[in-house]
Amino acid sequence: MTFTKSSAVRSLGDGTFTAALPSEWTVGPKPHGGFLLAVMTRAAVTQAGAGDPLAVSAQFLRTPEVGPVLIRTEIRKSGRTATAVTAVLEQRGQVCVESSITVGRMPEQRADYADLPSIPASPPPGAVDLSSLPSAQFYKVGSACDVRVDPQTAGFLTGRTDGPLTLKLWARPHEEQPDPYFTLVAGDISMPVTFNLGRYGWSPTVQLTALLRAKPAPGWLRIHVTCQAVHGQWFDEDATVIDSAGRLVCQARQLALTPAG
Repeated sequence: MTFTKSSAVRSLGDGTFTAALPSEWTVGPKPHGGFLLAVMTRAAVTQAGAGDPLAVSAQFLRTPEVGPVLIRTEIRKSGRTATAVTAVLEQRGQVCVESSITVGRMPEQRADYADLPSIPASPPPGAVDLSSLPSAQFYKVGSACDVRVDPQTAGFLTGRTDGPLTLKLWARPHEEQPDPYFTLVAGDISMPVTFNLGRYGWSPTVQLTALLRAKPAPGWLRIHVTCQAVHGQWFDEDATVIDSAGRLVCQARQLALTPAG
């Protein structure tokens, strides 16, 4: 099933929506965080009536299970330039994710200024297909879409645990071209950058904010992931997502928990 169909929502007509979280878009037994944002953002933009997602900020309160969910949306402000919508994802009567989505119109012209990291437009020879790794049975999202990682930055693949905390990846959906909703997935598609410190295991996102800057061109999305600090179990992770045309399409920053070192 394509990403668009997998992340579809159905309106109940009163600001609430239903969706089905599939087993393919998971990490371990749990739905992928970026995929949850894409589903909630689809509901928010539909409720707004028109426009593109410009910013998404979410608090992850509980991890939902695979299966049906309810999304409650409310328009907080409707304006000419931007509309603010809240979206709350619930399952079995419990709130799992709370989010605020800004809806407007993405600019179509080239950026007047952009300071972007250098990363090849497509995976270079030797880039590792995540679906080919033994961890693919745990990291199912790496098979639900096409994801490659640069082994030169992924030191953990060869047992290195001395950093640096930088990763380069490429991602694209199967059987269709990327859209702004998929860029939300791309902004959270990386394995935790703390793997390069030897900190493996469940690293849940606590808060994530993503800025969507342009509609992506067809082809690969290139993703540059960095971290500024790891304090105890808390770490930050920044993802810069660039499309095949060299445009910035998404900036995502999250605060997450890593297993103790």
